[in-house]
Amino acid sequence: MNSAPRFETTEIHDADLDSISGGVAVSTGAALHLEVGPLAVCADVDALVSTEGVAANAYLGLH
Repeated sequence: MNSAPRFETTEIHDADLDSISGGVAVSTGAALHLEVGPLAVCADVDALVSTEGVAANAYLGLH
């Protein structure tokens, strides 16, 4: 009796991987950090567009 595990291989196409990983996405972002004396201003903006939809994020902080 052979107790070695059996493995089966299969071929995966790029189109199959796109549907598994969520497809194609494009993102962009920008950041600003400004310090003047004791005051610091930070701002971030980013956006993501994919086959799943659109997402955007913005942040503004004063320190």
